[in-house]
Amino acid sequence: QVQLVESGGRSMRPGDSLRLSCRASGDFNRGGALAWFRQGPGKEREFVAAIRWIGGRTLYSGSAEGRFIISRDNAKNTVWLQMSELKPEDTGVYTCATGDYMRRSGNDYANWGVGTQVTVSS
Repeated sequence: QVQLVESGGRSMRPGDSLRLSCRASGDFNRGGALAWFRQGPGKEREFVAAIRWIGGRTLYSGSAEGRFIISRDNAKNTVWLQMSELKPEDTGVYTCATGDYMRRSGNDYANWGVGTQVTVSS
């Protein structure tokens, strides 16, 4: 059984920075990847960023590229999403997921957390 626990979501102002955490436990594929997705109000879930456990290769969405940094600590089974220059359109529930491959589609990730809310407003 795989468990993913997100933390760090909160209400922020535009331009602020925020770091989210996702801690994985259980029998997840340590040779695969962990990704962050988000779903804003009235929007579909969208890919944000992903990282491979081995080697640390990363993948970002266009909206995250240059503002967000994904990193991991394999010893702690933890992945962080450092978000900078937050915008109102970054508002949403941020959920982490593990999968065998680093892909942009949620269909490629088998295990999901419950999410953490990030709200960006002035």
